[in-house]
Amino acid sequence: MATRPTPTRRKSLAVFGTGPAIVPGPFRRSGAPHYPDGMPNPPLSERVDAAAELQPTPVSGVAWRPATLDRLDDIVALSAAMAAVDHPEWSEPREEIEELLTLSFVDIARDTLIGELAGRVVAFGQALAPFEPETIVRSVLLGGVHPEFRGRGIGRSLLAWLEGRGRQQLAASALDLPGWLMAYSQDRNPAAARLFERAGFPTVRYFAQLERGLDGPIPELELPAPLRMVNASLELSAATRAAKNSAFRDHWGSQPTPLEAWDNFMTASTRRLDLSFLALEGDEVVGLVILDVNEDDWALQGYSSSYISLVGVVAPWRRRGVAPALLAASLRASRDAGLERTALDVDSENPTGALGLYTGMGFESVHTSRAHVKSF
Repeated sequence: MATRPTPTRRKSLAVFGTGPAIVPGPFRRSGAPHYPDGMPNPPLSERVDAAAELQPTPVSGVAWRPATLDRLDDIVALSAAMAAVDHPEWSEPREEIEELLTLSFVDIARDTLIGELAGRVVAFGQALAPFEPETIVRSVLLGGVHPEFRGRGIGRSLLAWLEGRGRQQLAASALDLPGWLMAYSQDRNPAAARLFERAGFPTVRYFAQLERGLDGPIPELELPAPLRMVNASLELSAATRAAKNSAFRDHWGSQPTPLEAWDNFMTASTRRLDLSFLALEGDEVVGLVILDVNEDDWALQGYSSSYISLVGVVAPWRRRGVAPALLAASLRASRDAGLERTALDVDSENPTGALGLYTGMGFESVHTSRAHVKSF
């Protein structure tokens, strides 16, 4: 298994759902029932089989138990060990890992699992079910196994437990929406993709990790009238969240960002609002580019960098030059701050043509990740 593919870098797909509110083609190909037009779907509570009690499949020498906050240091160390192999140029900050364990909608005793071998944490998993679904009820399966202990059946046992917990979360919903169990794998850990697919989680989407240097030319671009550009700020946080939710409504897998998760995102220690920009029409945010800088990654990368966490434009202002102008401003600000490179992740099939925008502004693809979905 592998950690989630996106922020600081990579949690946006888990908590923010940066990605369609419409059900994509793979939904039906992956085995979800299709009901005739005009016939309402039964609620998920009737469609999803879920065991009342969960017990991980035994693995020799491994003791399974729920995670607790007093094991946070061990979980962070495990995350760093997995990052060193699966995505060595970035790691997940401690505060992000802690945040995902302490969100108000997380039941740490039921939603998490650690595997210990001789007192050492060698596996961790979390089934994260963000609330406030709009078009999809999701459980995102996060976690992985220490590279030294892969190939022993620990990942299979962990994934089976995570699927069981995810099924419980979906089955608790009375909504008649599609239900998704989601997981992600990195191209540098192909064994994780094989594990997911053998377990009935087909690859339904690819994401590209893009990078560019900041020493090359950056265009000077203006916003179309009557829009004005300002730095992102906490004072505009609510309006920015509204714009994000609107802008991503037609993106793959996207759901509204809960207020609690958004507040954590905007106040994270890695958030750089001075490098982030908004497009305003009057007092309404219609476009956004939000960056973060995790200096702990610089030693891993061998250079200083920023990461572009979110780029979004509300539908009425798309294809009018808003995103390029905001992106160019963020690139110049990162360069002026003395940073050497910047990176972002993008859905390869993004309906707004984002991949073409980024490659047209000098970004190049360096790695890919996959989304795996089991649908109900």
